[in-house]
Amino acid sequence: MSSAGPAGLPHVDARTPAVLVLTGPVTRDEVTGLCDALRALLADGGRRVVVCDVAGLGPPGLGTVDLLARLALTARRAGGRILLRDPDPALPALLDLVGLCFQLEGQAEEREPALGVEEAVETGDAAP
Repeated sequence: MSSAGPAGLPHVDARTPAVLVLTGPVTRDEVTGLCDALRALLADGGRRVVVCDVAGLGPPGLGTVDLLARLALTARRAGGRILLRDPDPALPALLDLVGLCFQLEGQAEEREPALGVEEAVETGDAAP
């Protein structure tokens, strides 16, 4: 006697992002495979966010910048985005230097106030 599985789609917790672990150094030939892996993670279960664990990439350089730019473009084309987890302290500065903006895991999104922060109101301000 066999039992059939539940009908419908498997349960996926959309609030828990998938994680893509990046270890380095990454060669140019490996970038395509990582982009394919990212695309598959975004397609699996309709996820819109993938966390890229960059702790294993080592000291940041232009190869790391190129990899992250390609991954971000791949995610955007697939309708998603990436967050960076555990970057080297110099990586955000390097990305900022070349004009790329990445959100770190746990960082508040733009236009979204950080938790527990309230705006101050000056006396005499008109009510909105």
